[in-house]
Amino acid sequence: MTAAAQPPAATPGQPTATPDLLYTQDEEDLRSAVRALLADRADAPAVIAATESDTPYDPRLWEALATGIGAAGLLVPEKLGGQGASHREAAVVLEELGRSVAPAPYLTSSVVATETLLALARDDGPAPALLSELASGARTAVLAVPFATPPAGARAALAPLDGTVRGVADAAAADVLLVPTSEGLYAVEATAPGVVVEPLVPLDLTRPLATLTLAGATGTLLADAEASTTAVRRGLLAGAGLLASEQLGIAEWCLTETVRYTRERHQFNRPLGSFQALKHRMAQLWLETVSARAAARNAADALATGSPDAPLAVAVAQAYCSGVAVHAAEECVQLHGGIGCSRRAGSRPSYWTYSGLGPVRRECVHGVVRQTGMVRQALARARREPSRTRRPLVRSGGVRVRGAPLRARPAFGRGARLRPGHDRQG
Repeated sequence: MTAAAQPPAATPGQPTATPDLLYTQDEEDLRSAVRALLADRADAPAVIAATESDTPYDPRLWEALATGIGAAGLLVPEKLGGQGASHREAAVVLEELGRSVAPAPYLTSSVVATETLLALARDDGPAPALLSELASGARTAVLAVPFATPPAGARAALAPLDGTVRGVADAAAADVLLVPTSEGLYAVEATAPGVVVEPLVPLDLTRPLATLTLAGATGTLLADAEASTTAVRRGLLAGAGLLASEQLGIAEWCLTETVRYTRERHQFNRPLGSFQALKHRMAQLWLETVSARAAARNAADALATGSPDAPLAVAVAQAYCSGVAVHAAEECVQLHGGIGCSRRAGSRPSYWTYSGLGPVRRECVHGVVRQTGMVRQALARARREPSRTRRPLVRSGGVRVRGAPLRARPAFGRGARLRPGHDRQG
C-alpha cells in the first residue's frame, strides 16, 4: 500500500490547518487487513500462550504483519524500501494491536526506532541502510532508554556507552540497540561482546521489559550528541503520540465486549444491559472513548503533517487516552462480574481472562493493584474491630440472622423473600 506524500511542515507564524480526524478508505482497508490477521493468529488463547512462553513474540505473526502487510515500513520513504505512508496509517495498526493486545515490537521498532533513524537519514550515513532493514521486517531495533522516558527527557537519556539502562521495552528480542550517549547515538548489535540483556517480569506480559548492561561494547556512530538528542526527542514524541492510538484500541475493545456481554447475560429475567445504572456507566464510557478517539487522531494527524502543535497534541492525547484506557479496562472487568477475573480462555475466548487482565496495555494493572490494596486495607481494619460492635445473632424460624427476627411477606407462600422485622411464622 502506498499513501500520498506527506504535506510539508507548517512554518512558524502560519495558521495551522484544521486536523483531519476521520479515517480514509485506505486506512479502513489497512485496518481490515490487520484485524483479519490478528483474529487469525493472535486470538485470546494465542496471546495467553505467547505471554507464558520464553519467546517475547511470535516470529510468524511479526513476519506476516511486517512483511506480508508491510506495516513495518509505513513510516519509511519508498526510496528506502518503505511504504511512504504516514503516522495516520501507523496509528491504525496500533489501534488494532491494542484491541488484540498482541505481543509485537511494532511501537518500539517500527515507530520509535524508525522515527529516530529518519531524523538521521542522510544519503551518506549508515542510518538509511538500517532503515531499509527495519522497513522490510528482517530486523528489529529498539531505542535503549526506559520505556517511561518522555520526549522532554531526551537529553537526560544520554549516558556513557558503558552503563546500565533499566526498563527497555522489547530489548530481549531486538537485533539492534540504538544507544544514545553523551558522545552521540550508537547502533550496537544485540549479540556484540559486552552487551548483556536481562529480561524482567513486567506487569504487562505482552510488552516485555529488560535491563540492558553495556560493558566495553562497541557500535557504529550514527550522529553526534546534538543531532542524536534531536533524533531521540523526535522518536519519543512519535512513540508517545501513537501510544495513544494503542490505548484507544484497548478502550474500544473493552467497551465493545462489555456492551456485548451485558446484552447476552441475563439476571432477574432481563439482560444486564437493561438496568439503568449500567446503562449510565456504559454511556459515560462511550463518551470518554469517542473523546479519546478525537485526541488520538489529532495527535496522529499532527505528527503526519508536521504541525508545530504536534508536541501539544501528543501531550493532550497521552494525558487523556491513558486515563480512558484505565477506566475502560476497570469497567470491563467490573461489569463482567465474577467472569471478569476468571480464566476461561479455553471455553470462551471472548471473555475477559486473567491473562487478558494483565495485557490491558500498561494501564489497567496499576488500577487493579491499587484497588486490591484498598480492599486489603479495608479487610484488615474490619478484622481489627472488636466483636462487640457486631450485631448479635438472633435465631428465628430456623434461620440465623443478625438483628431482628425475619417474617415473610404476607400472601407470598414458602418462597417469599424475607426482610428484617418480620417473623416467618408471624
